[in-house]
Amino acid sequence: MLAEDQSAVVELLASPATHGGAAVERIDTHSAIVFLAGSRAWKLKRAVRFDYLDFSTADRRKRMCEAEVRLNRRTAPGLYRGVVPITSAGSGSLSIGGAGGAIDWVVEMARFDQAFLLDRLAARGQLDVTMMPPLAKAIADFHRDAEPRRDHGGAAGMRWVVDGNASGFAEHADVLDPAASDRLTTLTRTAIDRHAALLDARRDAGLVRQCHGDLHLRNIVWLDGAPTLFDAVEFNDAIACTDVLYDLAFLLMDLWRRQLPRHANAVWNGYLFHAVDLDGLVLMPLFLACRAAVRAKTSATAARVQSDRRQAEELRQLANTYLALAEHFLHPPPPALIAVGGFSGSGKSTVALALAPEIGAVPGAVVLRSDEIRKQLCGVPELERLGPEGYTADVSARVYATMTDRSRRAIGNGHSAIADAVFARAADREAIERVAADAGAPFVGVWLDAPPTTLIDRAQHRLSDPSDANAAVIRQQHTQEIGTMPWQRIDAGRAVEEVLKNARSELAQAAPARVRTTD
Repeated sequence: MLAEDQSAVVELLASPATHGGAAVERIDTHSAIVFLAGSRAWKLKRAVRFDYLDFSTADRRKRMCEAEVRLNRRTAPGLYRGVVPITSAGSGSLSIGGAGGAIDWVVEMARFDQAFLLDRLAARGQLDVTMMPPLAKAIADFHRDAEPRRDHGGAAGMRWVVDGNASGFAEHADVLDPAASDRLTTLTRTAIDRHAALLDARRDAGLVRQCHGDLHLRNIVWLDGAPTLFDAVEFNDAIACTDVLYDLAFLLMDLWRRQLPRHANAVWNGYLFHAVDLDGLVLMPLFLACRAAVRAKTSATAARVQSDRRQAEELRQLANTYLALAEHFLHPPPPALIAVGGFSGSGKSTVALALAPEIGAVPGAVVLRSDEIRKQLCGVPELERLGPEGYTADVSARVYATMTDRSRRAIGNGHSAIADAVFARAADREAIERVAADAGAPFVGVWLDAPPTTLIDRAQHRLSDPSDANAAVIRQQHTQEIGTMPWQRIDAGRAVEEVLKNARSELAQAAPARVRTTD
């Protein structure tokens, strides 16, 4: 609902004369208008009031502008320059930050190239999967430092989300299939009831925080070689103050819907490595479903107000795609445990990371790499080389024990896991197999074989990899007695496509219900 006339302010901000003659590009959303001119972006909040947002007065808009700058400086301090008044000198002449009284307020931002928004990179096929690990770390760091908010979230917070979605579904019954909408609402409410104690426990433990609230690809830009999160929700704490995994789920859902499963899995595993939040995995089907349901509702709203018939029809189809996707998330396949063993350089991590998006519940299997765990336990960055002190028998025992424990937690919470380690010792192989047996989950073990010369050549050409293995390490590994190898041996000296084909064949035979061929 429009509360005030802002036409004079819009005219001021849209005029090149206001910006020293620079051309002005305008971006309209339902709640704001952004004016891009020269090196600056000026964001004007619309004088509107909705059930979840109130920008109806200049005083409220000022406070929301200040909140936007404060919250977004957590992740994008270089973008958010401050809050500036739109002033009137009394003669009807308006200016940005000039003399006179303030009649409205804008957020001043540094302008960036819109081509580097992650949704645009994805649309052009230029969103490289190598960009996902630093994005995952940026999100994990942000969540770690965000303020805990125990006054929000929990089961009540998720019920609020589902109730809002249900209301939106009913309002848009002409766009969304009513039977599918009702079915989804019932399923999500049942899931909340089933996990209510965990949702509340996570809130009480501080895992409900002042998050982003709208963390999808369009609100992330690649600047100066790194991801920058911006445009966090400032207008409603019920949206922004949520479980950290629910915040992450928006991005994972967005990537999955765009048919970028490798990207989604890379973000997923990167985040879990840094946050080690394995006990919340059982909530991901619910979180992903709720995020997709929100998008179904907002897409239906956009379809109704779209004047172009073709675009309106595309939005209607998109809304129903989100609706079906939401229900799909709530029916995850049961978990499986896969172990990929072999000497250094055999391609274990290549196989594990390639298989992970195809296995188990969305967004795929949790990959547990011994090389990464070793660095984590030793308290050093992933790419920092360890000396002999990092490879003692005691440290190695801790690495395998940690991997075993995390595998147990992952599959115990409904997500498939891939354990990636040498597994030369029979005791380590037996321990990882026992995790699956205890959980009643299928186990698939593969051992990658390759000649020492091949392994050494690969190790010498590694770039940006946590493994410290070199030629001497590989030669030493080959002196070990691995004993009887019960796992399926695969010739890893062949082309990676053939190795993956053979590994997929083993998975399809041992755990067919857990392998995702199409989605």
